[in-house]
Amino acid sequence: MIITFYGVRGSIASPGFATARYGGNTSCVFIELDNGQILIMDAGTGIRELGKRLMETDDTINILLSHGHWDHIQGYPFFQPIYQPDRQIRVYTSTSGNHGQLCALFSQIDGANFPVKESELPSKSECIMQNVEDVLAADNINVRRAHLNHPGGGIAYRIEEDGASCAYITDNELLPPDNPATTYGEWVDFCQGVDVLIHDAQYREADMPHKHGWGHSLVTQVRQLAVDAGVGCLAMFHHDPDRTDTEIDFIQQENDSFFRGKRAPARSLCAAEKMLIRLTPQQQGTTVIEVN
Repeated sequence: MIITFYGVRGSIASPGFATARYGGNTSCVFIELDNGQILIMDAGTGIRELGKRLMETDDTINILLSHGHWDHIQGYPFFQPIYQPDRQIRVYTSTSGNHGQLCALFSQIDGANFPVKESELPSKSECIMQNVEDVLAADNINVRRAHLNHPGGGIAYRIEEDGASCAYITDNELLPPDNPATTYGEWVDFCQGVDVLIHDAQYREADMPHKHGWGHSLVTQVRQLAVDAGVGCLAMFHHDPDRTDTEIDFIQQENDSFFRGKRAPARSLCAAEKMLIRLTPQQQGTTVIEVN
């Protein structure tokens, strides 16, 4: 399993000198399975660059959408494969919310908000909302899902293949002020023993209490989840658009200090664009995690 980050920011794209090293594009993560299937986690502005790479192939594209907020869909109209004749694109999403939210990738391409209509695209796209796990399993894609604690709802994904595993949990408040859709204990179970945990870590304590209930987690909460769930590698994700590279460097230094001597995670990262994580399962049941 190979995981490549194409967009790591939350809320809104934030290009500029202060964000150049980690990147300013919004959420998009590319996962290549050993069986040849390809998955795209969300379609923020980072998907535009990924689209250039995928133009070199004709593989079916599977997009697993967490939810329909702008920073997770706004790159899709600029995703070049949607303009390829007969290119197969499958979008998987939730059955919660209204239909406009469910098919947000398609509904934004309406001739008004974007100069092309979805009906005019030459690619063959479909939005799959029912029996998502079963439909994916039919293509040898093993996925489990959980409900995000985020305004308007959303879906987290855990992907497993031949002993390798990755959890993608963005726009999630681990300890929300109201009744959670998924409790902290349930998140520990969902992430238990995962090789790579990609988790929203948008806020610091200084952001509270003003942003409590906005649907994003504190860096400190995500650290504790990684320990409690015994994950192999933690990748902090969905960085605040105002968080500079230097400030993220400081978070990484804090992580290194916090996790030193703890049994998990074996490694922690602040995700950056073009960062690549390769998972190679071993016969003895362990997984080698390489980061480039």
